[in-house]
Amino acid sequence: QVQLVESGGGLVQAGGSLRLSCAASGRTFSLYAMGWFRQAPGKEREFVAAISWSGGSTYYADSVKGRFTISRDNAKNTVYLQMNGLKPEDTAVYYCAAGQVHTMTNSGAYDYWGQGTQVTVSS
Repeated sequence: QVQLVESGGGLVQAGGSLRLSCAASGRTFSLYAMGWFRQAPGKEREFVAAISWSGGSTYYADSVKGRFTISRDNAKNTVYLQMNGLKPEDTAVYYCAAGQVHTMTNSGAYDYWGQGTQVTVSS
């Protein structure tokens, strides 16, 4: 069992930055791939970024590539999402997820989810 708690969301102006954190409980964190997804009002949840269990492989949605960076610290049981150059269309609730997945862009492949953190980007 893994419990995930996101933090770091907030209100920021367009062009600004935020760093989201996702703290995981459990000693098996390092075995899981980790993903970030987001859901805007009236829209489906969408993939943002993912990182393999070792941190050796990362994946990004085209919409955030070059602006967002995912990383993890297995010693701290934490995954991060550094978001730079934020745009109003990045406004959403951001969720982290964990799972022993092969297709890391697929939300259905993840076993554990956090409660989400709100990111609001003003124009």
